[in-house]
Amino acid sequence: MAASNGPGGPPLLAVNGLELAYGQVEALRGVSFDVQAGEIVAIVGANGAGKTTLLSAISGLLRPRAGSIALAGDDITSWPAHRIVAAGVVQVPEGRAILGTMTVEENLELGAFAGPPGSRAERLAGMFKRFPILSERRRQPASSLSGGEQQMLAMARGLLQNPRVLLLDEPSMGLAPLLVNQVFEIVEDIHRQGVTVLLVEQNARKALAIAGRAFVLEQGRIVLAGSGAELLDNEEVVRAYIGAVSA
Repeated sequence: MAASNGPGGPPLLAVNGLELAYGQVEALRGVSFDVQAGEIVAIVGANGAGKTTLLSAISGLLRPRAGSIALAGDDITSWPAHRIVAAGVVQVPEGRAILGTMTVEENLELGAFAGPPGSRAERLAGMFKRFPILSERRRQPASSLSGGEQQMLAMARGLLQNPRVLLLDEPSMGLAPLLVNQVFEIVEDIHRQGVTVLLVEQNARKALAIAGRAFVLEQGRIVLAGSGAELLDNEEVVRAYIGAVSA
C-alpha cells in the first residue's frame, strides 16, 4: 500500500515501490512512504518484517531490485553508500557496530572525518558536551562501555556526520528498561535540535509514543499507517506489537 504524505511541502525522503530480495526470499514488497523534514517517523514490526533491510536499502548498503529512493527530490537509488552519507542520510546500525578495541574518542573521530576538516575539533567538543559520559570515558576502549553508553556512542558518531536524515535501527535493543527510557529521551532531544529521524524499532510502544507518523511493516509490506497516537490506539497494533512490550 502507498503511504499518505505528511504535513505540507515536498518530502525530504521519499521511498516508492521498493522491492528487495535475498535470493528467492522477498524481503521488501512494494514499500512506499515519505518522511517530511523535521519529523520523527517510526517503522515498527516483528523480527523478520524487513525493517533493517529497508534502512540498509535507503543508506545504499543493499540494492533494491525495483522502486526508487529520493532525497529532497534527487534520486539516490543507485548512489554508493559513501555518497548517500555525504548527502546527509546517516544510518546508526542495529547492534551499534562500534569499534570495540578503539577508544571512545577514536570512534568519534571516525564519525567526524566525513565533515569539513576545519570543523572536526569543534564538532567533537560539541558532541562531548552533548554526551558528558562519553567525555568522561573518552580514553577508554569502546568495548568497556555499558550497553547504554555504547548506544550513545553510536548515535554520537552518526550525529557527527551532520545528518539531514538520521536512520536509527533498533536503538533500544538489548537495553534494560531504564536505559531504554534514556535512549528515547536522547532521540527526542536529537529531534528537538532539528534532525529528521527515521526510527526502526521493535519496542512499538516507545516508538509510537514519540513518532509524529508511523508505519507497520509486515512480511515486507506496509500494512498500516497513521500518526503515532493513532497506531497506539489501534487494537490490531496493540494486540500484535504492544501487548507483550514493556512500557
